[in-house]
Amino acid sequence: LAKTMAEAHSAVAFGFTVSHDGVSLNYDKELLKIVYQSISRSYKRRVARFKNNLRAGIYPASPSSYVFIVAVMVAMSLANVDLSFGLIDWAQKRLFGVSFTSLLFCSVVYSSLCWLAIVQIARLTIKLMFMYRGWMYERLRNTRMATKFYLLIVKLILKHEPMLKSFQGALPRLPLPTLRDTLRRHLDTLKPLLNDESRRRMERLSDEFENTIGPKLQRYLTLKSWLSGNYVSDWWEEYVYLRGRSALMINSNFYGLDSLGYAGTTIQAARAANITYASLLFRRLIERQELKPILIGVVPLCSSQYERTFNTCRIPGVEIDTLKHWNDARHIAVYCHGAWFKVLIHDGRRLLKPCELQIIFNEILSSCYDVTDDERHLGSLTAIDRTSWAEIRQKYFSVGVNKSSLHAIESSAFTLCFDEEEYFYDPNDTSKLDHWAHMNLHGKGYDRWFDKSFNLIVSKNGKVGINAEHSWADAPIIYTAEGNCIGDVDITPVSARRLKWDFTPELSREIALSVQKAEALINDVEMALIVFREFGKGFIKKCQISPDGFIQMILQLTYFRDQRKFCLTYEASMTRLYREGRTETVRPIEQRRDLLYKACEKHQKAYLDAMCGKGVDRHLFCLYIVSCYLQLDSPFLKEVLSEPWRLSTSQTPQQQTDLVDTRKYPDYVSAGGGFGPVADDGYGISYIIGGENIISFHISSKRYCETTSSTRFRETLLQSLRDVRSLFDD
Repeated sequence: LAKTMAEAHSAVAFGFTVSHDGVSLNYDKELLKIVYQSISRSYKRRVARFKNNLRAGIYPASPSSYVFIVAVMVAMSLANVDLSFGLIDWAQKRLFGVSFTSLLFCSVVYSSLCWLAIVQIARLTIKLMFMYRGWMYERLRNTRMATKFYLLIVKLILKHEPMLKSFQGALPRLPLPTLRDTLRRHLDTLKPLLNDESRRRMERLSDEFENTIGPKLQRYLTLKSWLSGNYVSDWWEEYVYLRGRSALMINSNFYGLDSLGYAGTTIQAARAANITYASLLFRRLIERQELKPILIGVVPLCSSQYERTFNTCRIPGVEIDTLKHWNDARHIAVYCHGAWFKVLIHDGRRLLKPCELQIIFNEILSSCYDVTDDERHLGSLTAIDRTSWAEIRQKYFSVGVNKSSLHAIESSAFTLCFDEEEYFYDPNDTSKLDHWAHMNLHGKGYDRWFDKSFNLIVSKNGKVGINAEHSWADAPIIYTAEGNCIGDVDITPVSARRLKWDFTPELSREIALSVQKAEALINDVEMALIVFREFGKGFIKKCQISPDGFIQMILQLTYFRDQRKFCLTYEASMTRLYREGRTETVRPIEQRRDLLYKACEKHQKAYLDAMCGKGVDRHLFCLYIVSCYLQLDSPFLKEVLSEPWRLSTSQTPQQQTDLVDTRKYPDYVSAGGGFGPVADDGYGISYIIGGENIISFHISSKRYCETTSSTRFRETLLQSLRDVRSLFDD
């Protein structure tokens, strides 16, 4: 108690005492300095944010263009050259009277209005241009002159160095497909999967829906598409993610792996320091909007998902979770040897350098301290179902030291987890890579904080992985010859503060039960990875086939060989060409080489349709939400949305920057990442086309399902890749 009171007393900036000698004022200079630095930094960030938003909001114009137009207008007015068609003279006589001051004022106001009008016309023009999608469908054949002219104009616009959010207001809304088109496309995707009787039944349900409540639901959805930036995204985030009650671990979170070969250093603290510093620099690029928007061809993607990359945590609720984002975070949360720490990353003036962060991390790694099982297993609470975690959080983490320590983790920029074992890739032993994937997907069930937007994971030999929470979205590293961080230590970094907890017997029982639940989930998932080096993107392009379509046909063949039937397949396609866009589902459809060409061409068309807002599943999902609001029952929508995705696939883009040429430096190629199976009797498959001669696959399934096996699917997939390759050997 005395220690607690002393800590509380030391946190008081001002104090005074009253005695016979008068009032004595005491204050803590160091604490006042910290408070001043915090206020100053917050003010500077607000000013910088306003300036950046202003610059992004007037793009492609600039503040200098405003100054130029005002200067020209004022100069011409003073030279008695009227460019306002008499408006300035009218305003002077009617409103202010003729004088030098009124002439100057009216000229500035008129030129400002002209500049604003030009800016709005320019942004409207950009928006209209970005609504054109014909160029996407012409990439596979000869491009028309009109499209070439369009691409040239867009390239000229992009020469103005856009900021991260320069195009946000100019991106078009996600178009709402007509009801008839969506229903027709839905039936087309089901034809290869249904027998005649099932197909006729589905056609009857579809016609009944189209001729009864379908048009009414479509009208309500049309109204929503007019009033919102994106008619899908908010409902998708709420109903698919935040209202989901199952555990995030394995069921929702996904993972990513480091490069297969190069790590830079095997010193754990050094690698952690550099990856932490690089992540914080990336956060600063986002905050300052210095990060350029990602382009598809020459058209920018929506950048809204960057906003919640850092300083974000998913807070559990009994019925629905919430995503909480803090505007700033000056610390990260670190898990090491079973304990949680709060590590400051800013000294009040600047970010800590990698060499300074390494000092802190070395202290944490080399410290010896007693850890209870409750403290070690605390993270397992984030690995159980959301309702149970919400109730435990409300009961045991609402007051006192538990609330304070929990807030330190949740409000951190991100979490950093030091693992006590080594991970690596061995081409002669697939179990090594499989184990690495397992540890990034779920760890031990208690050594990650699955609620955070992302966890950085650093192994004992310096390999890095990431585990990311899914609902909020869909750098150079330098070392000395010894593997330590380059740089001079200018300050003495503040030591990490170990977070304290109050574990009651009831809370201890809840944590022990959470560990059991997490272990049950972990034991039920099987991962199998492939790093396929016999051919890659180079060979596929020589065959004049879309790489994504080629891989999807391989997966269809593999699934058929594994299960002796086809199934409804989920492939995620992004819709970020539109404002607040996230994903849409591509449903692959369709002996030998000619049929492969046709199937790939049809798949590529479906993929482009999904990117252009002509998908099926998100539209039907929103119609179902409207029907729930209106309390209208639809057998068609219920059946469609209850269909299991037994083959859920996703492609990981290899590079979205030009920092590294992976053809020259193949050791920098990443194996990508993966996720857990969506259906209990299905497969979750992620793939990354890593280069001209490498393709990686991540296969997941449930161990307790008798009909699936990730290891068996891997062997079948390898055979399918070689069999399809043999079609082109001649």
